[in-house]
Parts: sequence; structure tokens; C-alpha cells
Amino acid sequence: MLAAHEAGDRAALVALYTEAAEASADPDAAGFFLTHAYVWALELGHPAVATLRARLRAQGREE
Repeated sequence: MLAAHEAGDRAALVALYTEAAEASADPDAAGFFLTHAYVWALELGHPAVATLRARLRAQGREE
């Protein structure tokens, strides 16, 4: 994740933060990672934006 940040690889950041959210057993940590994946996806215009937003909404993290 750090290498992707350093390289400015936003597509990798979407994937890595999504993966971290899925691997986290802590709901708050998962929400943190998912939020970051969503923000990077928005900046990139990534096709996962709608899916990530739906997941955040399902967790009560976006209204």
C-alpha cells in the first residue's frame, strides 16, 4: 500500500484498500479502508465507485 501511495498508483490503491477492508475483522477498520477505497475510486473515475458506495451505505457509513 505504501509503494502504491509513493507511486501515485490510484488504481492499485482502490484494489489494496478494498482488499484490506475485506480482510479486516474489525468493522471500524473495514469501514476506514472501504472509505479510502471509495475516495480513491472517485478521484480516478474507477468502475467500482457504485459498488463501493453501496457497500458503505449497507454498513451505515453513507446516507
